[in-house]
Amino acid sequence: MAEHRPLRTALIGFGLSGRVFHAPFLEASSGYSMDAIVTSSPERAAQAAAVHPRARIVATAEELFAAPELLDLVVVATPPASHSPLAAAALDRGLHVVVDKPFVPVSTQGEDLIAKARQAGVVLSVYQNRRWDADFLTLKKLIDGGELGRVHTFESRFERWKPEGLRAWKATADTAAGGGILFDLGVHLIDQALTLFGPAATVYGETAHHTSAAGGEPGSTAGSGADEDAFVSLLHESGVRSRLSMNLISALPAPRFHVLGSAAAFTSWGTDGQEAALNAGAVPGTDGYGVEPEERWGTLGTPGDTRKVPSERGAYPEFYRQLAEAINDGAPVPVEPAEALDAIRVIEEIHRQNRA
Repeated sequence: MAEHRPLRTALIGFGLSGRVFHAPFLEASSGYSMDAIVTSSPERAAQAAAVHPRARIVATAEELFAAPELLDLVVVATPPASHSPLAAAALDRGLHVVVDKPFVPVSTQGEDLIAKARQAGVVLSVYQNRRWDADFLTLKKLIDGGELGRVHTFESRFERWKPEGLRAWKATADTAAGGGILFDLGVHLIDQALTLFGPAATVYGETAHHTSAAGGEPGSTAGSGADEDAFVSLLHESGVRSRLSMNLISALPAPRFHVLGSAAAFTSWGTDGQEAALNAGAVPGTDGYGVEPEERWGTLGTPGDTRKVPSERGAYPEFYRQLAEAINDGAPVPVEPAEALDAIRVIEEIHRQNRA
């Protein structure tokens, strides 16, 4: 494969998403150079300058886009309401774009971005990094290898104990702006289910509020406020039933995955360790990165005949490796934006069902 110069990259947003889920991988890969970081926060600007001294720190996207010839790629890691205008501005300047999840809060915005990228002849992808969770990769390998037989039901959960509710803008933004748990944890669960089992033939969902900060009365299932608790049931065209749960009120854990097949079942507990490792300063690609301890390995089997399944290595760096190949060599993008849009349409349908 031909050698390529590093892709000159700008990161818009330096909150949790930009700082933890994008910047470390861009810095760790020889395929990219971190040329610019956009943040309007003086505190975050100082932090970005300290951690990424070669990057130009600017306060606004307008300042960044004043010199698009200095860039190849823009990563949008801001709150969802700004995803569409920022991505559109980058695409209009002929730049490749990665949009953090959720892709967009309104599906028609995503359709417009996909058309714009196609017209510009540039790469557009969506950062659905949970496709490279260790437990998800392990489950996918078991399914692809026929270890479960024909899968009947797929139970998947992101349930946490945060009784104070959603943080910052996620608690106050309405669903039209991408607020709530469906656009946060839910978009990962839905994307994983669609990736494993294909399109949904039918969609059913329940949402609820538990704190007044979410914009609705506690216990309410109505209104446009941020949902804090959701259950999603998908009947896939393949015949598999997915049952997905996400909330912040789980003081005790339930299984992360519980998958029932015609030949065996698979159950796993706990969450992938990459996020915690990155938060603690781990460098992607170093020894031990993405390796799951034995206590988080899942169990495969039938009554009286079970075994622990060693976890596949978590691989968030794979997204940016594949992206560089897509941009430089025309390889497939790591996440097709049309696939990410399928998850957004599921969320829109659930919000429609639960709207007063």
